[in-house]
Amino acid sequence: MTRDHGATASSSLRSVIATFETPLPARSIWQLVSSIGLYLVAWAAMFELIHISVPLALLLAIPTGALLVRIFILQHDCGHGSLFASRATNNVVGTICGLLTLTPYANWRRHHAGHHGAWNNLDRRHSGADIYSTCLTVKEYQALPWRERFVYRAMRHPLVAHVILPPLVFVLLYRVPFDTPKEWKRERRSVHVTNAILAGAVLGLGLLLGFWQVLVVQAFIIVVASIIGVWLFALQHRFDNSHWARQEMWSFSSASLDGSSCLKLPRVLQWFTGNIGFHHIHHLAPRVPNYRLQACYEAIPALRTRTQLSLWAGLRSVWLSLWDEDADRMVGFSRRRTGGGRSGIEESA
Repeated sequence: MTRDHGATASSSLRSVIATFETPLPARSIWQLVSSIGLYLVAWAAMFELIHISVPLALLLAIPTGALLVRIFILQHDCGHGSLFASRATNNVVGTICGLLTLTPYANWRRHHAGHHGAWNNLDRRHSGADIYSTCLTVKEYQALPWRERFVYRAMRHPLVAHVILPPLVFVLLYRVPFDTPKEWKRERRSVHVTNAILAGAVLGLGLLLGFWQVLVVQAFIIVVASIIGVWLFALQHRFDNSHWARQEMWSFSSASLDGSSCLKLPRVLQWFTGNIGFHHIHHLAPRVPNYRLQACYEAIPALRTRTQLSLWAGLRSVWLSLWDEDADRMVGFSRRRTGGGRSGIEESA
């Protein structure tokens, strides 16, 4: 297919998808009220349980953290202007959600917009800067000095990248605008304002409920939520049959349909993750609200050409860290078999 033909097909497909882009105010409000309401109820229950049994409170942190993931999805929709028709309403709601997810909304929104302009484009990625939505090619990795290869591999080990680092990203990294240009004044200000409000909230809740209780409960929740959220973000572009391309071969539609995953989850997990598993549709049409993604998927046959990624395949994808340009596939670091019988590279290479 030529790029012109592909662009025409993409334009036609997007015009059909456009019918699903209109937010439904009642559903948006219900999502917001129910998600935050359930989260606050679960959060309060954890405070009651922590005085009775820390293990039970830890157990409750799992559904509570999952609810925080759902709130992040609402924040994500606001960032794309898809939860409400009003830009101002989206920004207010997104900022509120950002306080719950420990995320400076305006800063995150602009960085995320940059991601949507260059995903799975080998010539527009920042190799090594974002370890979750980008990667090195096999040849680039092999060309690194052994010390840099060691660091690259260590940082992408599933235990490090998907267990240790995610909480640190939300608790520490989001507190500093280290990667935000100085001219992005509004975005940098959002980091400092968010930090000030969070500090005030911790102080107030600590005086009212007890500092150690507040810190322990919030720590449990953010660990669960960040691990789930970061895993979802990573597998949306680094999965077994993903596709990356150089600029001359990259197109918006192919990057959406072939370079973004379609994750099939059990219905309850689909609810907690706000249908973000239909990520190929989201990239093709970011203005479709999360609650209309499944209907869009079911109504348009062209969107069902992407092979669905199973939950198990998604869990295995944490081992895929390199793009093999010769084999046109994602691979791991070793010869160990990964999903679909694909093999990685030898560390000695």
